[in-house]
Amino acid sequence: MERITVYHNPACGNSRGALELLRARDVEFDIIEYLKEHPTRERLEKIIGMLEGPVADLVRKDKRFKELGLNPADYADKKAVVAILLEHPELMQRPIVIHGKRAIIARPPEKLEALL
Repeated sequence: MERITVYHNPACGNSRGALELLRARDVEFDIIEYLKEHPTRERLEKIIGMLEGPVADLVRKDKRFKELGLNPADYADKKAVVAILLEHPELMQRPIVIHGKRAIIARPPEKLEALL
C-alpha cells in the first residue's frame, strides 16, 4: 500500500481522530503539520486537483474566517481558495488525507475509510 500523507493540526479533534484510525489499522503515513510547514501554491493546487467536491470545502468558514471579515461567496473557485490559504493557512480544512491520486477532507475521520 502506498504511504498516506495527512495534513494535520494537533489541536483538531477530527485530525487526531484520523491519525488514531490510521494507527488502529496499522497504516503507514506521513504527517505534515501545515501550520508549521505551510503548503506552497503548487502543493495547494495539486491537493485541490485530487479532492472530490467543491473547492470551497477546503476553506474553513469558522470564527477566524468571520474575524477576518471574509465572505464565503468570494472563495468558491480554485484561484481564490489558493490565495486565501497562502495568506491564512489556518483556514485550511483538516485533516486532509492523501493516498495516491486522491485526497479527502476527513471530517469526520470515518470519511477516510473510502481511501483505505
